[in-house]
Parts: sequence; structure tokens; C-alpha cells
Amino acid sequence: MNATLDPVGTKLEREFKHARPLIGCRFDPAGRFLFASAEDNSIQRFDLLTGSRTSLTGHTSWVRGMTFLMADAAAAAVRAAASHPQADRAVLGFAAKPAPKPHPFTLISGDYSGKLIWWDGAADAPKPIRTVHAHAGWVRAVAASPDGTILASCGNDNSVKLWTADGKPLRTFEGHASHVYNVAFHPDGTRLASQELMGIVKEWDTKTGACRRDIDCKDLHKYDPTFMAHHGGARAMTFNKDGSKLAVAGITNVSNAFAGVGNPVVMLFDWKSGQAKQLKPKEGFQGTMWGMAFHPSGYAIAAAGGSAGRLWFWKKDELVSSHTVNAPASARDMALDPLGRRVALAGSNGSAIVYALKTTA
Repeated sequence: MNATLDPVGTKLEREFKHARPLIGCRFDPAGRFLFASAEDNSIQRFDLLTGSRTSLTGHTSWVRGMTFLMADAAAAAVRAAASHPQADRAVLGFAAKPAPKPHPFTLISGDYSGKLIWWDGAADAPKPIRTVHAHAGWVRAVAASPDGTILASCGNDNSVKLWTADGKPLRTFEGHASHVYNVAFHPDGTRLASQELMGIVKEWDTKTGACRRDIDCKDLHKYDPTFMAHHGGARAMTFNKDGSKLAVAGITNVSNAFAGVGNPVVMLFDWKSGQAKQLKPKEGFQGTMWGMAFHPSGYAIAAAGGSAGRLWFWKKDELVSSHTVNAPASARDMALDPLGRRVALAGSNGSAIVYALKTTA
């Protein structure tokens, strides 16, 4: 979609409530459902078409990482539906009743006890269909390759692992010196980026397992001698569409590791050179940048949480945000829907907050 985005037109569309604070959020590949993980170890599925909610239970600890797989036929149907002039009206809830059945897809989620769980994400009542003990300690992130054939996970055992789509181990990447916070596939599918607590980004060859290079991202790390603790790590990591940029989001200028006092930032890397620029909010804010995405229009969008919640927009090639949205809760994750028409926040107050973005084709 070649869309023009008007950030000033961003409007609060819907707020789903849950009894416990939320940790992560992701839209499914069709943009019909918003999945939000919570501190009661559940994943809540919110249907944007009907407003209904379904609870996915099976994890025994908090879930942060979530990704999706969709069969080629279903993906083709989603692309066709997205091109229909009434596609957005349908998601907004104006579709004929009863609501159409969702396109099938698989959700893979990772928890703090080291497990990955596979779910039939479109089922009326999703149940775990496969569980893999993936890491010793937290699974901090999970990602799917562009062609949907490989999964990557990372965690507190300092490793990055590759899996087949049905959960069979393929390869383990070792070389990080500390907890690995995030992973992202390059759009060409042959390379993978991962980032650790100590601020190093590694580029891996997915075919050979070789580490091609280390990239300095130490602005997202600080050792606090008072509390004798390291603080940092990539809370979000993503490539732009053509793979020329890598965005790594987190916290910088940490002055108190125990309380997480610092400033939210996005480190924007030129992927070829490895050189970085900082994307900063135009106003002062204390907290952590928990989510980041590239909009098809060229804007960068990121969300932070601290004493409050914020959503910021950066125009292409600008380093200071051009627009701010004050969120009703501290944001602990952010997701952009596949059509680029919505952004969601996982709120510390238990709210899944959905904003409608003003776009023109």
C-alpha cells in the first residue's frame, strides 16, 4: 500500500479492557485480531470486527514474544480482501452480520519459562497444538522469516535459535555475551539481526550460521555502579521494507537501573554501513521505548512507557519527532497492523489501546 499518513489525524478508535496489566501486543496477518499478552500468563485475542474477546491459556509464565505464520492461499486471500474499497469499513465493524470466518493462521508465542507454543490463531477457542522447550530462561522475542518457513527465537541463555515452521530445531547461534533481547529477519531472508543486553547487534547468516559482523549499539546499555546492575536491551527491533534500515528501540541515558530511569530512543542504523542515528521525541520524557514500526508512507512510529504513555511519529529522514499522541496508559508494547491503518498499544493498566491512523491511498 502506497499511503500518505497524516499523524495529526490519529484518533483513539477502541480500548479493550483486561483485568491484569498487558505486556505485548501484535495484529494477526489479516489485521482482524489484536493479540495482547498479560501478567496473568494469558494471551487475549480481541476481534476488531465483532468486539469479542477470547482468552488463550496454556503458558505458565508471562509472554512477550509473538509472531504468526499464514499459508500462501490464505495470504493471497488477505491481499485480495485488503485491496477491496470496503476493506477498512469491514474491520471497523460495518460488515454484514454474521461476521465472516477469519482466514486461518498460526500464532507462535514465547514465555519467560523458555517455552514456545503454537496455536490455531483463528479457531473459535484456540488451544496449544505444539509446545517446544526452546531456551533455558526467558524467551524474549520470536520472529518469522519473510517466506514463513523459519522461526527465530532468543532469550536469557545468550543464544539465538532457528526452528522449522513446525518447531523442529535447525540451528543455534552462539556468541552473544549476555541475554539476547530481540531478533529480526532481514527482508531477503538470508540474514538475521539480534541484539543483547550489553548493546551489541550481531548479523547472522541463516544458511551457514556464521556471524558476519558486530554492530555497536551501546547507547542502549548502561552499567549502574550504585545498584551494580546492567540495564538496556532492544525492546523492539525491525527492518524497513527494503532492508536498508534497521531500527532498534529501548532506553538510553540510564541514571537508575533499579527504577529504569532514562530516556526512550530509537537507534536507526544504515544497514550497509552500520552507522546509527538517534530518533528522539521532540519533548523530554523519562521511560523506555517499547515498540517501533516503519509505516508504508515512510514515517517511523514508536511508543514509550514510563510515568505515562506516548506515541510518536517521525517524518522520513527527520531525527526529532513531528507529532505526539498522549496515551491513556503507560505503553509496554506497540504494534502496527498489516494495512498500516491502525496502531495498538499494550497498556500497563490492562488496556489494549487501538488508534486509527489517517491515511490516503
